[in-house]
Amino acid sequence: MKRNKITNLIFGRHPVMDAVRAGSNFDKILIQRGTVGDFEKEMRQLCKEHEIPLQYVPKERLSKATGGNHQGVIGYLALLAYYRLDDVVPHIYEQGEAPLVLILDRVTDVRNFGAIARSAKACGVHALVIPKTGSALINADAIKTSAGALTTLTVCRENSLVSAVEYLQNAGIQVFASDLRAEKKVFDLDFTAPTALIVGSEDEGVHPSLLKRANECFVIPQKGGADSFNVSVATGIMLYEANRQRFAA
Repeated sequence: MKRNKITNLIFGRHPVMDAVRAGSNFDKILIQRGTVGDFEKEMRQLCKEHEIPLQYVPKERLSKATGGNHQGVIGYLALLAYYRLDDVVPHIYEQGEAPLVLILDRVTDVRNFGAIARSAKACGVHALVIPKTGSALINADAIKTSAGALTTLTVCRENSLVSAVEYLQNAGIQVFASDLRAEKKVFDLDFTAPTALIVGSEDEGVHPSLLKRANECFVIPQKGGADSFNVSVATGIMLYEANRQRFAA
C-alpha cells in the first residue's frame, strides 16, 4: 500500500514521481537525507518545475510517518487548491471591494492555523497568505478546527512573504504588522482602506524582515501577567476590529 488515505500521505519512488508528473497538488515532498543519483536529480527538478516544497530529512522521520517501505521519499498531498496572490488581488478589486488580506508568518500549529482560518472566514478576509515552507500543514486537523472554513477560503502559498508584502504595497494595499513592541494600538489603525495584516509565530512573532517592510506596526493593549494573547486569539481581535470598522463605514 503506497498511499495512506487518512493522512493523505503517498510514498515510494514511483507513486510519488507519477503523482507529481500527473499534476497532483502537494503540500510538500520529503526525501531521505543523503539520497543521490538520477532519482534525486529528477525529483528535485520536478519539484522545481511544479513549485512543490522539497525537504531532505533523516530516514527515521520517513519511517515514523509511514511505518513501511517508503523507499526514501514521501509526499503530502494537498487537501485544497492553492492560488497565486497576483491572480487573486486584481479579482478582489474587480469586485469593487477593498481587499482584506491576512498573512501568516510561520504559524506552525495546525489548531492555531485552523482557528485563525475560522475567524478569517467570519470576518470577511479575502485571502490567506502563507509561505511555501515553515507553515502548518493544512491537514484534516486544521480543516476540522477551522470548521470547514479552509475549504472555502482563498489560500495563497508564496515563495517569499517579503515579496508578497512588496506586491501588496505596489497594488495599493497598506500592510500592518503585529508587534508587541509597537506603540500604536490596533484600534488606532484605519482598516476601511485596502489592508493586509501580518501575524507571526507564537514563539518569535513577525520576522524582522517583514516588520521592516510594513507600513505600520501595532500592538493589542492588554492587562495581566501573560506575555501575549495566543496567536489565534490575537488574530481574531485584529480581524474583528477590521470587520467592525468596515461595517460602520
